[in-house]
Amino acid sequence: MRSSPRWPIERMQAIAQAVHVDSSGRGAQVALLHGWAMHAGVLAPLADALAAEFRVHAVDLPGHGHSARLRPWTVERAMQAIEARFADGDSPIDVVGWSLGALVALAWAHAHPRRVRRLVLIAATPKFVADAQWPHAMSADTLRRFADELRVAYQPTLQRFLALQVRGSDDGRATLAALRKKLFSRGAPDAALLHDALDALAATDLRDVAARVDVRTLVMAGDRDTLAPLEASRWLAATMPDARLCVIEGAAHAPFLSHPQPAQSAIASFLRDG
Repeated sequence: MRSSPRWPIERMQAIAQAVHVDSSGRGAQVALLHGWAMHAGVLAPLADALAAEFRVHAVDLPGHGHSARLRPWTVERAMQAIEARFADGDSPIDVVGWSLGALVALAWAHAHPRRVRRLVLIAATPKFVADAQWPHAMSADTLRRFADELRVAYQPTLQRFLALQVRGSDDGRATLAALRKKLFSRGAPDAALLHDALDALAATDLRDVAARVDVRTLVMAGDRDTLAPLEASRWLAATMPDARLCVIEGAAHAPFLSHPQPAQSAIASFLRDG
């Protein structure tokens, strides 16, 4: 992953304070990182379930939800802002990342192994765009067309993106309704920033990073995921030094919504017992 320049300390502190976090519960610390165009509210059912045992910090990624804008938006800059937000704490943090949030979580664990104790990577892939050596992803043309459509028809394109996340999932209609209800509940996402984040998603390749992240990891995948195919999760679980795979059968890209009981149970058990 190409390094982004570090901000001056004053700028870093300002950005850190602009990262919105909803905290609840008591116990070992757990940070939740959501996916592209969403916000921490979409993870509320998971946050509520985990708060029975853990101190849960549901984070709005920079430029999403109630967090301030971050431009240019890159995975590493988003990670730096979140690290700065938690830098005053002494305790290590378990990090649960979904989709784009999983990329940020992986980068965080690589850059700050003393901060990140364990990882849960949901619907994760180290590289969202396919190439000759990486077939487990969408084509570059597909992502490019999506970006073009986003410029022309912003809200309808976001709605179609939500539909892609549940395609093929058991109880897909209910899951889609839950995503749609949450999408604009913290205001409409900034279109320019979403383009930046989409470009970052297209450009990021953490395959080399994944092989060097030696923290205990649970890789959770839906067997019907079309955005981050199951084979990408299998690759992560096989490549990371201390990872194991949990497949939620009948789930697509949001197993924590479509299949909350098995997803919550697997995540809580991993965070409790490792």
